[in-house]
Amino acid sequence: MQANAICHLSPTKLLPIFPRHDRAPAGRAPVEAPRAISISTSEGRSSGVPPVEAEEERVAAFWDYQFLFVSQRSETAEPVALRVVDGTVPPDFPSGTYYLIGPGLFADDHGSTVHPLDGHGYLRGFIFGGGASENKEVKFMARYVRTEAQVEEHDPASGTWRFTHRGPFSVLKGGRKVGNTKVMKNVANTSVVKWGGKLLCLWEGGDPYEMEPGSLSTVGKLKMIDGHGKPQHGEGRGASDVWDVAASILKPILRGVFKMPAKRMLSHCKVDAKKDRLLTLSCNAEDMLLPCSNFTFYEFDSNFELLQKKEFNIPDHLMIHDWAFTDTHYILFGNRIKVDILGSISAVCGVSPMISALSVDPGKSTSPIYLLPRSREESQKGRDWRSAIEVPAQLWLLHFGNAYENVDDEEGTREIRLQACVCSYEWFNFHKLFGYDWQSGKLDPSIMNVKQDGKALLPHLVQVSIDVDAEGDCQKCSVESLNNWTRPTDFPTINPEFSGRKNKYIYGGTTSGSRPTLPHFPFDSVVKLNLSNKSGSTWSTSNRRFIGEPIFVPKGTGEDDGYILVVEYAVSIQRCYLAILNPKRIGEADALVARLEVPREMNFPLGFHGFWDVDS
Repeated sequence: MQANAICHLSPTKLLPIFPRHDRAPAGRAPVEAPRAISISTSEGRSSGVPPVEAEEERVAAFWDYQFLFVSQRSETAEPVALRVVDGTVPPDFPSGTYYLIGPGLFADDHGSTVHPLDGHGYLRGFIFGGGASENKEVKFMARYVRTEAQVEEHDPASGTWRFTHRGPFSVLKGGRKVGNTKVMKNVANTSVVKWGGKLLCLWEGGDPYEMEPGSLSTVGKLKMIDGHGKPQHGEGRGASDVWDVAASILKPILRGVFKMPAKRMLSHCKVDAKKDRLLTLSCNAEDMLLPCSNFTFYEFDSNFELLQKKEFNIPDHLMIHDWAFTDTHYILFGNRIKVDILGSISAVCGVSPMISALSVDPGKSTSPIYLLPRSREESQKGRDWRSAIEVPAQLWLLHFGNAYENVDDEEGTREIRLQACVCSYEWFNFHKLFGYDWQSGKLDPSIMNVKQDGKALLPHLVQVSIDVDAEGDCQKCSVESLNNWTRPTDFPTINPEFSGRKNKYIYGGTTSGSRPTLPHFPFDSVVKLNLSNKSGSTWSTSNRRFIGEPIFVPKGTGEDDGYILVVEYAVSIQRCYLAILNPKRIGEADALVARLEVPREMNFPLGFHGFWDVDS
């Protein structure tokens, strides 16, 4: 995208100086602040806006985006009480902890930077005390996940860092490039869940790390998918073919040279509240290089006893980040990928990130959905589940919000409804996620704010409707914009007690579109969609503030009885706030119930996914 202007301004002239925790240690040369790069004004300049003001907005927008990803090297091992700056914490707010995981570090002390997806996991905890006091206290803690990579790269004595693991999305500048096989850098930075008394931080491609809930100290890696024997139910594996031979060759290489586990656990797990189960998903390490995919689903009870394990072999080259389930099915919305030969060569040589070995595959105009039998009854039907249901649109799935079934007991037919966030294959690019440029180590916000020209390129909400007959065969499949809501939106969420059931409301992070240079991302608003009357309403934060993923905290029996928690990132003053919203009042002036301030020295970068754990 061509820039309208290029600016090279010192950050000290534009915003406050970098916080102390991001400066180089004593005795070392200071880390060079990133220079501004080209930014396009996606929607163009508004008529009547003076050029100087438009220029100032572009420069401010660039730095606001950079400060959303400023490293926080310090930890907060002891709970710190947060100051309420707006409203009051409601006395009936449930007691519990809101956990938020995401990257904490993006640059070391030897010239290397990493992609946000490769940043070391930084676990944050907001602790809501018990009782119905009118002065309810909220405390804050934050600690790094002590993964194997974190322990190797961090020197606790000096407080310095040296990146030695490449990670899938990064190229080291100050470390070893050629011959560096430390690719699978499990940073435990993507999602977090509390189940069976265990607090787990997950990553896309390895075992989760268990954390101690009270202190947020690291217990260690939890072997969830090894040692459970053969699957109770294997599906789709026929006679050995050429791809089985290829897999047998790749496995020892990936395991022995690149230290990849045989099965890679995915970062998104699911809680089946109705059956009181935790559901997880893994794939085989070699799947990313072969035109076939092997998925294994695991179901654990509240004591972490394995209740069910099912494995499926699918004849398609897929990448799965998020997935869904119903009472009878596991649901995979397949993102089609292919191997990039030239990218693979440069990746193996250390010239480009390892993710360069893959690219999206836009060869088909449809999107595959696999309805995989979860229940015994569904498994006994004659339907060929290896045959995908093709959605009549080319969509790349990012996140699911909900999935449920309407069953006609007399006819035996089902209506399956999927609510999800998708984007266009045309826009999605492994090399440009978050606008990160691995060659310069900078973040370009224009990638996330392209002009759509009437196309639905960026993340947005849709509903996929699938009607199946008594034999489980698809009779109809359609996709439509959810509530005709067209603004870029992600992180769809619902009241977790309604997961797997027909829901009336769905929430997400969205944009007000008020900033001409950052019209689409980062998000600055929470949207509430009423699926019954097709309406939508929003709450927006202040100017030059962004938000992360909203989390619903149930309180009563109604679907919107409760509160919404969302972190505000006031990047221009380098502060974070926890906002408490009343879901019933979103769209009204009094939607904000309370805002709590995180002390400046504890300011943290953008988090990815969170989890609400109510006190039992």
